[in-house]
Amino acid sequence: MPTFNLAELAQPEALSLLKGIRRGIEKESLRVTPEGELAQTDHPRGLGSALTHDCITTDFAEALLEFITPPVATPEQALEKLDQIHRFTYSQMGDERLWVNSMPGRIGRDADIPVARYGSSHSGTMKTIYRLGLGLRYGRAMQTIAGIHYNFSLPDDFWQWLQAKEGSTESLQDFKTRRYFDLIRNFRRHYWLLIYLFGAAPAVCGTFVQNRQHNLQSFDGDGRSLYTPDATSLRMGDLGYTSDAQKSLVVCYNDLRSYLITLCSAISLPYPPYHELGVKDADGEYQQLSTGLLQIENEFYSPIRPKNPAGMGETALSALDARGVEYIEVRCLDLNPFVPLGIEAPQMRFLDAFLLHCLLSDSPQTDEADYRAVQENQARIVYRGRDPELQLIHNGSERKLTAWATELLDEISPMADLLDQAWQGHDYQRAVSVQRDKIAGKIPTPAAQVLAEMHEHGQTFFQWAKAKAEQHRQYFLERPLDATEQAEFERLAQESLQKQRDVEAADKGSFEDFLGRYYAQYVFCQRAL
Repeated sequence: MPTFNLAELAQPEALSLLKGIRRGIEKESLRVTPEGELAQTDHPRGLGSALTHDCITTDFAEALLEFITPPVATPEQALEKLDQIHRFTYSQMGDERLWVNSMPGRIGRDADIPVARYGSSHSGTMKTIYRLGLGLRYGRAMQTIAGIHYNFSLPDDFWQWLQAKEGSTESLQDFKTRRYFDLIRNFRRHYWLLIYLFGAAPAVCGTFVQNRQHNLQSFDGDGRSLYTPDATSLRMGDLGYTSDAQKSLVVCYNDLRSYLITLCSAISLPYPPYHELGVKDADGEYQQLSTGLLQIENEFYSPIRPKNPAGMGETALSALDARGVEYIEVRCLDLNPFVPLGIEAPQMRFLDAFLLHCLLSDSPQTDEADYRAVQENQARIVYRGRDPELQLIHNGSERKLTAWATELLDEISPMADLLDQAWQGHDYQRAVSVQRDKIAGKIPTPAAQVLAEMHEHGQTFFQWAKAKAEQHRQYFLERPLDATEQAEFERLAQESLQKQRDVEAADKGSFEDFLGRYYAQYVFCQRAL
């Protein structure tokens, strides 16, 4: 429940502060051939440098594009920018397509999946070696899975108002950081709801799990498509961004210092299985950055991250240590294959209300038992989330998902009312109402809709997903940018290529020296171990 009287937030002065919320989108999409196979081509040069471009880069695989919007005032502004990026990208891709599902189609052998490349600079080389390490540790197939990250922040004048209401004497930076960690703990308690409501990956092409252990069933009787009947998001299960090695890691979210120390120890201390592999292969070439449980902090696959923009060569943990939390990144969202951009405004509005609820509700500190309960709830919701009888762990006991979800929506609804008052509309409450209908079974979840369409059309997952990719490709090709917009994107691409050349020319010393300086930044945590 809220930690203070929400009526205070309903005052005109406070409502105006809520309009300062900023949100941004990071959307991953896999490049594929017209036949739906994984693209083997390099990152299109016309898109610019994946190392230095502000809004078009690559994620783990060379074919996995990542589109980044700046932080903006409304969902519509973010979606407009994302739409422009898609339209420009299609102008530079030839006959390739963007795969619109989180789970990939036919990707071939693991060894044939190219990792992302970023040029010859020390920083670019480090990014590529990091990805080689991911492939070594977890397999490269995982690197073809796509998702949406949602960045969320509140303005400093809101934090100043809240700090005054709570009577805090901390510095503004310390107050913001502490309260963002309150938000994060509540998010971790409740993000299973987002996987249920927005999970859109209940099935996968059978080729994706060749030579891998799994507990999936055949959807079509011949194993071409695999699923579980009540699945929500296989991306968030053990086929995706989870690992047995990381299950031993318990990250503390009670405060920034604890978070930094637990992650830093996972980076700094050798992990025997990875130590045995070695940093370099038999030919003396780098195959991973280090032998720690984590090569860098980004390897920790969390559904939410505290963030502060890091400069080139600066670690993410150093940025947090120096400047505190500036925004949070939600990382548990699948691509929505039913909309061309993978996300739409009502979902973003629900996320805003959900995150505001996480911030303004009581958020007790947690221990290892709580951490394990979150992991267990994630596993249950991934594979059995749409079972109407499913029970989740709640305050140490079992509770029916539908009852808990209904209670959460009741608590989120006042946050939607506040945001509607701030914007003088009804869109936020409408967004919550849609989610109520999903819980009540009045409308299908995206995961249920995927399976229903596959069944209705008699299609395998690959056939169905390929058709969606074609449909969305036509949507963007029929709406090319105007000449001015196209020229601006082309300018940004050329500018990024020049920036990459400048970075490469500015390198000093050896790569080993560069890597040593990078890892030396973790000393601030090592002293506290």
